Amino acid sequence: MFDTIIFFEGSEAATLKPLTLTKPPGELRCGIRKLYEKWTAVFPEAAFGFSTREYLSKKFTLPAAGASVLHLNPSFMPNAELIDAIKALDLNSGLGQNGEWIAFRGERLPAGVTENCELKVNRITHPWDIFSQNGEAMAYDFAELTRGRKSASLSPTNTVIGDQIFVEEGVEAECAVFNTTTGPIYLDKKSVIMEGATVRGGLYLGERSQLKLGTKIYGPTTIGPDCKVGGEVNNSVIQGLSNKGHEGFLGNSVLGEWCNIGADSNNSNLKNNYSEVKVWSMEKKTFVKTGLQFSGLIMGDHSKCGINTMFNTGTVVGVSANIFGAGFPRTYIPSFSWGGAAGFTDYKINKAFETAELVMERRGIALDDIEKGILQYIYDRREE
Repeated sequence: MFDTIIFFEGSEAATLKPLTLTKPPGELRCGIRKLYEKWTAVFPEAAFGFSTREYLSKKFTLPAAGASVLHLNPSFMPNAELIDAIKALDLNSGLGQNGEWIAFRGERLPAGVTENCELKVNRITHPWDIFSQNGEAMAYDFAELTRGRKSASLSPTNTVIGDQIFVEEGVEAECAVFNTTTGPIYLDKKSVIMEGATVRGGLYLGERSQLKLGTKIYGPTTIGPDCKVGGEVNNSVIQGLSNKGHEGFLGNSVLGEWCNIGADSNNSNLKNNYSEVKVWSMEKKTFVKTGLQFSGLIMGDHSKCGINTMFNTGTVVGVSANIFGAGFPRTYIPSFSWGGAAGFTDYKINKAFETAELVMERRGIALDDIEKGILQYIYDRREE
């Protein structure tokens, strides 16, 4: 069918900031899998890579072009009709929607969209779309990943309500409650659910991730690989490699990678007057409407908060910010900020590197020159 897939970016690269400051949109997780992984599963024989911004291109590289190339924007999520339409593309033809390409078959992606696709397609264009569409994305991924497979078994000390649960090998769970009647539950390899945890699906718990003692999960919630989560979490997506290990509430939120939420920290996800939530747009440099009554915390990669931090409804935190102290900090915290409600200063890049090195080293990953280059680029342009 296609021997090469090039995942390219559209307008969502800007509108999904701060989550896309450090990675292409296709690297974001919604449901169980990352956006690009949903498509590589459709075309498993194809080599793939990313056409992205120059400062990211050393980490997220282009593939070698093959004889049959598909350019694909993974922010458009797959469904049966869209998959069929893409498979039916002739050479040098494509599918577009609202002035942007979804997919194009050919050596080069044309600048202008000449064809319009009338299919109903879900797309991730803003950070809040990730938790808003998480339930539908999780149901799609669960069906695809479990088709024709047999689940491993859980210890009889657990209580399972319903039958939408899939357990990979190596999962450790004792004396937990899993209610699958409100959504599927997928426990990935070597994940750990400690005693007293209560899960109301849907839930994806990534490889080697942990739910700590007495954790309360309301779905649809996604917890990527190598995370530790405790307290109360509702309809949130933690991309991976991040911790919210203690009591406190996280709701209608998205956390990037290498984040840490301090003990007893909370976010508001509903305004006192119940009105529509507005959040800061890093693209437009103003507050924009979300169309949502519930919207919590959006936090970019490498950001952290101290104990008892209180986040207002619709707070956006950039990359590598460090937040602490009493009171509510403002609802937009730029990248490389250091402080809290009393005010912020610049989080110097050399100090940010030191922290990132220590955090990543704990998981056996080095902060190499490529990663430093990405953070340096963001630091140098943090006020633009």
